[in-house]
Amino acid sequence: MRKSMLAAVAAAAVLAPCVATAQPYPNKPLRIIAAQSPGGASDLFARVIGQKFSDAWKQPVVVENRAGAGGAIGTEYVAKSPPDGYTLLLAAAGQLVINQSLYPKLGYDPVKDLAPAGFFASSPLLLVTHPAVPIKSVKELVAFGKGHPYGLNWGSGGSGSPAHLAAELFWAMTGTKMTHVPFKGVAPSVVAVIAGQVDLTFATIAATLQQVRANRLRALGVTTARRSQAMPEVPTIAEAGVPGYEMNTWYGLFAPAGTPRDIVQKLNAEIARIVNLPEVRDRLLGDGADPGNLTLDQFAALIRSDAARWAKVIKDAGVKAD
Repeated sequence: MRKSMLAAVAAAAVLAPCVATAQPYPNKPLRIIAAQSPGGASDLFARVIGQKFSDAWKQPVVVENRAGAGGAIGTEYVAKSPPDGYTLLLAAAGQLVINQSLYPKLGYDPVKDLAPAGFFASSPLLLVTHPAVPIKSVKELVAFGKGHPYGLNWGSGGSGSPAHLAAELFWAMTGTKMTHVPFKGVAPSVVAVIAGQVDLTFATIAATLQQVRANRLRALGVTTARRSQAMPEVPTIAEAGVPGYEMNTWYGLFAPAGTPRDIVQKLNAEIARIVNLPEVRDRLLGDGADPGNLTLDQFAALIRSDAARWAKVIKDAGVKAD
């Protein structure tokens, strides 16, 4: 009897680690890295996702801000984290498709070192002018720009920012030239337009929506291929006079490369569920973002195509990071 009891105890000891490792994911707290300061879109979306993950999986989810270098610091941290699904990144498009061309010495390869886990939302930029500027449409802006090279000043959120690249793409496609005035962030560039210090800017809908509603800014067009659900009355730049123009800032969840496929698929399924919750959709629309979802393969293809397109824009325009 004693021998059989010892054998049973020994067998249980051998099986215990197997049982522990077989626990379904997730079985401990998660971290979502937002490579942006608190209050930014990446931070906001990370907290929305984190709360819903925690509600569904009954595990704590901590959102950690690691800002700097255009998102490169937080992105590199996740890229070099263990590929176990417990350290994730909520990234904006720029971190994945712009930084690799803007910063030649990145400590990570955004395509090879990260696994797309879930597309969450897209956010168009809005082309706005000061109401006193005698331009009321995209076509009028193009005509004025061709007739008066460098006759207007445009602000951006800084050299290499999405707003800067949106403008460079616009100038390249329309053959116009205007004077660039970089600011340290989107908000200061919007304030400068409202104050009449610069004539126009490209900025997020979240930063401009209320100012347009109050007639402090005039909206000429959105940068996406489709009209924004948040401002359906504003035409796309493509339909307003620049066919083929498109600039889309998207947000998604990423895991370190090498994370098991079943974990990535579970994250993807949960993101798809979350983005369709009425309260989440209302929150996103209220912040000027359009909720959406892509399959993992579609998301990976979007990253590759965007990276190639913006690499060309950056090279042709000679854009350098601040």
